[in-house]
Amino acid sequence: MTVRARSTVLAAVVGAAALVLAGCGAGTKADDAGASAAPSASAPLEPIPAIKTADVKPLVGRWVGPAEDYFQFKADGTGVWVKNGQKLWSGTAIPEGGGTYRFSWQGGDPKTASYWGVSLTEKNTKIVFAGTSQKYAKAAAQKGKTAGHKGKG
Repeated sequence: MTVRARSTVLAAVVGAAALVLAGCGAGTKADDAGASAAPSASAPLEPIPAIKTADVKPLVGRWVGPAEDYFQFKADGTGVWVKNGQKLWSGTAIPEGGGTYRFSWQGGDPKTASYWGVSLTEKNTKIVFAGTSQKYAKAAAQKGKTAGHKGKG
């Protein structure tokens, strides 16, 4: 991949993340005016449902994207989206069925944020993030390494 293509992908990912976060009312409590203008701020969040390990098992692990960002999920459904060491999202992947998962937002279940989640594809070897339509490949498990630790201090 060329430098220009990487820059374009990175810009798309960062831009999409900013739009998604802004659209989900990511403002702080002190910024209620901005949050109330967001479309999803008008819909109350539901409690996160109980997550069954079997329902999220295919999602468990690290999924690496083309812009060197990644999603990582645990057996309890919790996960993170990280780019350059910065968390872009952390929360819970809520199974919708058929290999599709929506993401929790601010500790609740938005129920309707279809653009904020992932779907398993290609025999569960890739996921597609609905917010950017980017594909993420399942990273091979590394023996003797702690999950999520890249060795950089």
